Amino acid sequence: MASEKATVDSAKSVTMTDSAGGDSIEMQVLHGTIGPEVVDIRKLYGQTGRFTYDPGFVSTASCESAITYIDGDEGVLLYRGYAIDELADQSDFPEVCYLLLHGELPNKEEKDDFVHNITYHSMLHEQLHRFFLGFRRDAHPMAIMCGVVGALSSFYHDSTDINDERQRMIASHRMIAKMPTIAAMAYKYSIGQPFAYPRNDLTYAEDFLHMMFSVPAEEYKVSPVLARAMDKIFILHADHEQNASTSTVRLAGSSGANPFACIAAGIACLWGPAHGGANEAVLNMLEEIGSVDRIQEYVNKAKDKDDPFRLFGFGHRVYKNHDPRATVLRKSCHEVLDELGVRDEPLLELAMELERIALEDEYFVEKKLYPNVDFYSGIILRAMGIPTSMFTVLFALARTTGWVAQWNEMISDPTQKIGRPRQLYTGATQRSYVPVSDR
Repeated sequence: MASEKATVDSAKSVTMTDSAGGDSIEMQVLHGTIGPEVVDIRKLYGQTGRFTYDPGFVSTASCESAITYIDGDEGVLLYRGYAIDELADQSDFPEVCYLLLHGELPNKEEKDDFVHNITYHSMLHEQLHRFFLGFRRDAHPMAIMCGVVGALSSFYHDSTDINDERQRMIASHRMIAKMPTIAAMAYKYSIGQPFAYPRNDLTYAEDFLHMMFSVPAEEYKVSPVLARAMDKIFILHADHEQNASTSTVRLAGSSGANPFACIAAGIACLWGPAHGGANEAVLNMLEEIGSVDRIQEYVNKAKDKDDPFRLFGFGHRVYKNHDPRATVLRKSCHEVLDELGVRDEPLLELAMELERIALEDEYFVEKKLYPNVDFYSGIILRAMGIPTSMFTVLFALARTTGWVAQWNEMISDPTQKIGRPRQLYTGATQRSYVPVSDR
């Protein structure tokens, strides 16, 4: 699918007038295929000597993209035009990877070839196994992920030429394929178990669960229910427009850095608790609440504007109506709990009661504080026996697909430039140096 470029609305423009000097500048209005109009300010500094101030870039489009669209007011998330709930219910993660990378759903032959490429790139260079030994046993898995992914560029020299389209795609396939292996090895290393090698007879999600939980002493059979839930978690986290980590990948890539370094930068950004640690925060919150009979106390604290306590896993910064990913994962959450028979586990019982209250409580309903994707993914991962330290690792595993798709799109864009945000300087004005003897 050839992506459509933004179009100029010749009948509409925005005029900015200098209230002091009376000078005016006319700026064009751009239209994407869907979404709000965008004012083109690229010539603002050159014509006026002024630039805009937008902390966090929350009102600034940094790029054109045809990959993901979000309408937070309506609760819409589209991958290449496809609704996230349709993809989660009818597709699988490798197919979604292909869609994000290439713009269209694959036919059977294309999908088989893609799955084969991903499957047969899943092993790591054997020398990388020794790389893990350089980390302390108590190293956080995200620290290991940052280091190992960044080190991939020293092992795969045949896919670091960013000007070669074929090498870019090989690097993309390698990262999607090897991320589950790296993630599982980081977990195994942290608990002192031997690494489990990938198996080519398993699906992407099945292989990850096998590498996570199998041991040489006995056979491990992957539950289809758990594998499907994990597959959905991967789909739902594959991309999310120009979020902090994706913007980091694009910014690193704009300098011409190799793809492995760019993805390592994205992992480092995702590690921040304000970005990738939300589902871990849900579990910490549940542990703080402690028991079902204390839920109302904490719900009241959440309603109190003067109380610093926050209910994690409810509402969303982007989605003001409902999180479409949560709707999908809610069903999977209950299927996983039924499959594992762990509903009597205190923390999970507490989570289900909190969910019931949030869906019925007038305050939550009125404020549209519905359980979000982090609430349900945290419960699912907890039920599966995955430690909270691995939650953000799984997020990075899934988001790698979006990162490489966004990176490829940026590199292919002839208008892309090295990222160079401006600043509103508030420091000292120029002053003269004073020798140390006179200070």
